[in-house]
Amino acid sequence: MSDFQGKVVLVVNTASKCCYTYQFAALEDLYKKYQEAGFVILGFPSNQFGYQEPGTNEEILEFCQINYGVTFPMFEKIDVNGETEYPLYPYLKNSVPETEAADISWNFTKFLIGKDGKTIGRYAPKVEPNEFEDDIRLALQTGK
Repeated sequence: MSDFQGKVVLVVNTASKCCYTYQFAALEDLYKKYQEAGFVILGFPSNQFGYQEPGTNEEILEFCQINYGVTFPMFEKIDVNGETEYPLYPYLKNSVPETEAADISWNFTKFLIGKDGKTIGRYAPKVEPNEFEDDIRLALQTGK
């Protein structure tokens, strides 16, 4: 994760067979729009919710690239809850003071992290990426 120090980072747990999969298009639009300014999106596929990410890592990446033109980094499939959760997720879930430190409830839960490494916000799956674009812009301008 040190590759992303000093950047504004959006972490998203994804799935290719979810009712929110269409959000890949809006996420890619945001990535293209703000990438040069120091913004990066990190996609973390997970099969923990309704088994909606059954593919291999290669199949997932191919799906995202072919269907949504995804160019932002996509990681290997992980767990976001439980004993085998990816180490980043306990930090994320406990780092947003105005929300519960609850488990991730579904695919496409999003965390915005400032250049200083502090979590700015947690956005529910139903929150469209363009709904928090102002938060991204502000984080890029202020460095927080």
